[in-house]
Amino acid sequence: MSEHDTHPRRTLLGALRSSFLTGLVVVLPVGLTIYVVWGVIGWIDGWILPLIPSHLQPDALMRHYFGPEANFPVRGVGVLVFLIFTALMGWLARGLIGRTLMRQAENLVDRVPLVRSVYSGVKQVTETFFAKSEKSFDRTCLVEFPRPGTWAVGMVSSAPKGEIAAKLPGKDEMVAVFLGLTPLTSGMLLFVPAREVIFLDMKADEAIKLIVSAGLVYPVSKDQMQAAIAAR
Repeated sequence: MSEHDTHPRRTLLGALRSSFLTGLVVVLPVGLTIYVVWGVIGWIDGWILPLIPSHLQPDALMRHYFGPEANFPVRGVGVLVFLIFTALMGWLARGLIGRTLMRQAENLVDRVPLVRSVYSGVKQVTETFFAKSEKSFDRTCLVEFPRPGTWAVGMVSSAPKGEIAAKLPGKDEMVAVFLGLTPLTSGMLLFVPAREVIFLDMKADEAIKLIVSAGLVYPVSKDQMQAAIAAR
């Protein structure tokens, strides 16, 4: 076979390879997102649906209204029940009666040593991430870690408070920096002098993407985005 005969074949294989890689870039994020969302919905359904009476289960309702042949899984009912129940509990907790009941329940929990520790920790984390009055990771920074001359991306959570603030040595202003470890399955909390960190304009979610991707996904600035659009 001559070189002239093999050249079109190589060109065809190259085009197929390029199309396949482009397809992966398009399909993989969508597919993984659908897979994760579908899995989370199934997990919540598996947690909530056993608490619903059997005659009100989605499968039972489908057979009741559409006949015995309607035998296919229905997902999302547990998520809907969870959202409605959570919103209802939040609405009740904002009222006088709800606040009184919550206070009595917390007083009861405080009497159980192990349960008290777990509840207190979970409540503080939940309030930090979801309460409107709290800010969570409002700034990002670079901090020298694990040795001088090497830098890690961190997320500034808050200034030290209470006993930590009182017993930290020195007079410098300190900040609490959370360092997430790739792929963000763990991390560590550092208290660092504010003058020793470099604050960034990068948002917290952009820093998380950078850490999870092991440095492969960098945030795109507005100037870079506008230049990319203009170049099209």
